[in-house]
Amino acid sequence: MAFIFLAVALSIFGGLYQEKDTDITQRGVLKVISRNGPTTVYEDKNGLTGFEYELIQLFAERQGLELQLQTVYSLKDIFSALEAGEADLAAAGLTITEPRKQRIRFGPPYMEVKQHLLYHNRSDKPKTAEDLIGRKIMVMANSSHSEILTTLNEQHPAIKWQTATDVESIDLLDMITNGELDYTLMDSNEYIANKSFYPRIKIAFDIGNTGELAWALPPKKSPYLDKALSDFFQQIETDGTLIQLEERFYSHNEQLSQIDSRTFARAAEKKLPRYRTLILSTAEKHHLDWRLLAAISYQESHWNPRARSPTGVRGMMMLTLPTAREMNVKNRLDVQQSLDGGARYFKKTLQLIPESIQEPDRTWMALAAYNVGRGHLEDARVITERRGGNANKWNDVKKNLPLLSKRRWYITAKHGYARGKEPVQYVRNIRHFYNYLKWSDLSKNRNPPPKQIDQYIPDSLQKPFNAL
Repeated sequence: MAFIFLAVALSIFGGLYQEKDTDITQRGVLKVISRNGPTTVYEDKNGLTGFEYELIQLFAERQGLELQLQTVYSLKDIFSALEAGEADLAAAGLTITEPRKQRIRFGPPYMEVKQHLLYHNRSDKPKTAEDLIGRKIMVMANSSHSEILTTLNEQHPAIKWQTATDVESIDLLDMITNGELDYTLMDSNEYIANKSFYPRIKIAFDIGNTGELAWALPPKKSPYLDKALSDFFQQIETDGTLIQLEERFYSHNEQLSQIDSRTFARAAEKKLPRYRTLILSTAEKHHLDWRLLAAISYQESHWNPRARSPTGVRGMMMLTLPTAREMNVKNRLDVQQSLDGGARYFKKTLQLIPESIQEPDRTWMALAAYNVGRGHLEDARVITERRGGNANKWNDVKKNLPLLSKRRWYITAKHGYARGKEPVQYVRNIRHFYNYLKWSDLSKNRNPPPKQIDQYIPDSLQKPFNAL
């Protein structure tokens, strides 16, 4: 198990969690259990992040509660904690299912997901349920995917599978990549979050019905918590906060070209080591995340110090002559000078972004301005406001940047025409390259618990509570 404490460092199975009947508001602490992963909660250099983490942190803040969070690998541990009243809720990307509703409760649904059957494209694509017979299939224990397969087994008794305790989606994807498995099932949001790291793992077909994700609650009702959750989710759906979070964690991965993913993965393995030390020192000098600088330089030149465009920009950071002069870069083909000049120019662009724009939107806006020019970015922000959007949110501005190539819009813009689709693609690619480097580092340091494999048990012997 992995433990994260945001309040007092006490075990979830002791101390504070013995106060099962204490009112949350009197306690002043919200006790939450979750899973560690890209769609739930994980830690980067700046601390905790993840879709579920950002959501639960926002809920706790709005309720004036201190958040105490524990992450576990096993879904069984999550369900046990809820049934025992040892957690106020589970924010873990859990699907609402009938077997679960018989034992625990759920808050308002906040996301629809499909269940994908995944395979590696080195093998033939399965087309029907019959194609699953005789193949190696594994899903997470206690998951909705196990429930789906149990139902499918009633129609196709020859389909067999294994369940794995204390493994996550990444483990299953690794096993498919390594040839240990033929197929697995995965929710669409988790596939989107991970697919750029596994470009050869594809969707065969959707299996089961569309599901809904929700926070899970103990069986015992809590009038305060039930109403607070209802009001919270209604508010964040109305004010656009929920869609902004979805865009932040999923949208750029969903639209990424997987061909670009493979190319970048090869470059990160073969070319990046030559320049990594220099990128690290340059980023540190200018107080930037080295992975962001690496992502920008890859997007600009594919880490080619002698790169040249038809318009005359040159070098690792593809600097124009005016920019090079402004940044006092004497030789654009010198890797160190190019990286240093590009880093300083990006930092200058970032500092010129209006203070009203907060992170991470501030960085995305700066990247767009670095690509297309700050004047065009400001034109797009004006159009965004004109169309009723939020000019401080990248998710809104990126929808309007492409309008700068349409006459109806650019004739009213202060800086005129721009190829507005390019900065949108530019930011999307850099976000992906950055996330790849971040997750690559995390994966190298990740020590998952040993896999505990249980052979498929006929559903007559299975417990009904086997849903994700």
